[in-house]
Amino acid sequence: MEIIDGLMQGFSVALLPTNLMWCFVGCFLGTVVGILPGLGPAATIAMLLPLTYGMNPASGIIMLTGIYYGAKYGGSTTSILLNIPGESSSVATCIDGYQMAKNGRAGAALGIAAIASFIAGTVGVIALTLMAPPIAQFALTFSSPEYFALMALGLSLVVMLSGGSMLKGLLSLLIGLWLTSIGTDLFTAEARYIFGQSTLLGGIDFIVVAVGVFALSEVLASIEKREETQVLPVPRGIMNLLPSWAELKACRFAFLNGSVVGFIVGVLPGAGSTIASFISYGLEKAVSKHPEKFGTGVPEGVAAPEGANNADSGGALVPLLTLGLPGGSSTAIMLSALVMWGVKPGPLMMVEHPDVFWGLVASMYIGNVMLLVLNLPLVPVFAQILRIPVFVLFPMILGIALVGAFSASGRIFDLGLLAGFGLLGYLMVKFRYPTAPLILGFVLGDAMERALRQTLMMSQGDLGTFLTRPLALGMLIIAVIVLLTPCVGYFNRWRTRAIGEGG
Repeated sequence: MEIIDGLMQGFSVALLPTNLMWCFVGCFLGTVVGILPGLGPAATIAMLLPLTYGMNPASGIIMLTGIYYGAKYGGSTTSILLNIPGESSSVATCIDGYQMAKNGRAGAALGIAAIASFIAGTVGVIALTLMAPPIAQFALTFSSPEYFALMALGLSLVVMLSGGSMLKGLLSLLIGLWLTSIGTDLFTAEARYIFGQSTLLGGIDFIVVAVGVFALSEVLASIEKREETQVLPVPRGIMNLLPSWAELKACRFAFLNGSVVGFIVGVLPGAGSTIASFISYGLEKAVSKHPEKFGTGVPEGVAAPEGANNADSGGALVPLLTLGLPGGSSTAIMLSALVMWGVKPGPLMMVEHPDVFWGLVASMYIGNVMLLVLNLPLVPVFAQILRIPVFVLFPMILGIALVGAFSASGRIFDLGLLAGFGLLGYLMVKFRYPTAPLILGFVLGDAMERALRQTLMMSQGDLGTFLTRPLALGMLIIAVIVLLTPCVGYFNRWRTRAIGEGG
């Protein structure tokens, strides 16, 4: 009954005309972002975050979340029509989706992708609705040692699954943790790492880091590697976008496979939709009666990864909303946005801010329907966005990034920092250093330091307190095991194989 009451309260918030409008705006922008190769939801959320300053928390997070899962819907368009994934999570869709398009079944492939996204997205939201309250109730037993251990475990998982080299992932994480320590020490009020710049006493603004590392770096990287492509003809009319009954029947288990795998993997911090989509694709191929046909244009090869890609959204929000632990770059930015609005994600969020929590959950039910309506009949229209010349598109993105960073603080100094972080992000992309550990380290570093120092104050400086708390000790042991994975040949081969396939 508690869940039903909360969901009813959520729909009363989500169905307000203003929130419906922001939900639609988020879904529309997310779809457009998903269609544009190279510009992911993390970069878009970072760029548009300053626009939400004047909104109430419920409206703001509804729009940002709409961008998040809307981008996953739109990513299938370029994968199927151009063989260009908008994000790494859409790579698996290219394998059979593009082959279906070459075989004259582009409309059916786009239709299957939209239907799989709708089914899996809805399953993910239902699972989020049912799982979030008991997980939050369990998390109420946490104290400072458990929170420190939980964040250490989450960051170790992010490092393990963020790239082929764990050393690069660990270095990226350490840079993020160092950046968050710049400014004034919370406990001693002493200045740290400000290098004589008084403007750094308040620390570095998250928006500057996020926009620089994601938006500017993506523009620079896209300019460098952009290739001319030819758009396959897209069937017009709603009937031409619907798959046949035989194709839908063949996909019935793929829809279920993608929904379950995507949600489970999404709950794991650091795993992400890329790995979820490839696990789902591999599982579907393994159980198929005709695995040799995969890669030639089979509908199951589109339904499974697209379903996993979208169910991952609901799973990723479980640790974010109930534990305050983001699992990826996009959810890290949403965590920062919630904190900016005075809403602290965690086990008390449902009690202290029920309108924000349940309004967000209810809006995802509505958003999935909006996205289905958008993606089926308007795919031909969205596909034309790909024809925007880069000399128009990229300056627009740069302009939005500069305005967003400046509006956050009104300081010219931050524009210099923005350029610096843009260059840092570009070099990280170029030399294959993962950016997710950096941004997660920056977001969680302050809370992690606070939890550790509170623990030491409780124990009078004795680190042995972690040995006396079974839950904290267990999570720290798992974190150490995760970081030692490269030392075990079998597990390291599994890890590198999964990441290699994922992107």
